[in-house]
Amino acid sequence: MGELVLARHGETEWTVSRQHTSYTDLPLTSHGEDQARSAARLLAGRPTALVLTSPLQRARRTTELAGMRRAEVEPDLHEWDYGGYGGITTAEIHRTRPGWDLWTDGVVPGPPGHPGEQPEDIGARADRVLSRIGPLLDDPAGGDVVLVAHGHFLRVLTARRLGLPPAAGSLFRLDTASVSRLGTEHGRPVVVEWNRGADRSLAGASAITTAF
Repeated sequence: MGELVLARHGETEWTVSRQHTSYTDLPLTSHGEDQARSAARLLAGRPTALVLTSPLQRARRTTELAGMRRAEVEPDLHEWDYGGYGGITTAEIHRTRPGWDLWTDGVVPGPPGHPGEQPEDIGARADRVLSRIGPLLDDPAGGDVVLVAHGHFLRVLTARRLGLPPAAGSLFRLDTASVSRLGTEHGRPVVVEWNRGADRSLAGASAITTAF
């Protein structure tokens, strides 16, 4: 039985500046491209049943540089629509809305076409992805399913896979170009490995590995 492998895209200019990045289709920085190439070492050596990527270029480029060239684009892997908070940092939001928290307060509407999404909306998208890949994850002879996407979305998807509400994604930090694995124990989804960087000097990620 394969595992669910979650890979966050590499660094962009806005991940460095900590601006909320959703539909703004930024490329990877040169450092982000190096991170993506390093992630290939964490993704190699295991059979893979399916690779899905977000349609945004930062995820698609990470997928390519990490050596996963047969990936399918899955629109539901898109990052959170931050509405009126797109391109704005949390510190800037706090100037007019002290104590604001994405996970509990959601976002305000943005420009036309970008009404913003609340945690429950992201949870619904995550559930659709999990329904799509569920048969592959349940196949005893199947390989891994790899999802290459974005930090906030993958955190919500993790919460939903573990049977938690969408807002519980706040508990799962994900660094750029990190790779995480969700498996099963006694028939229940569990975290096997979390937030691992292929090269800690590049990704700056700490890893949590569980063994039972």
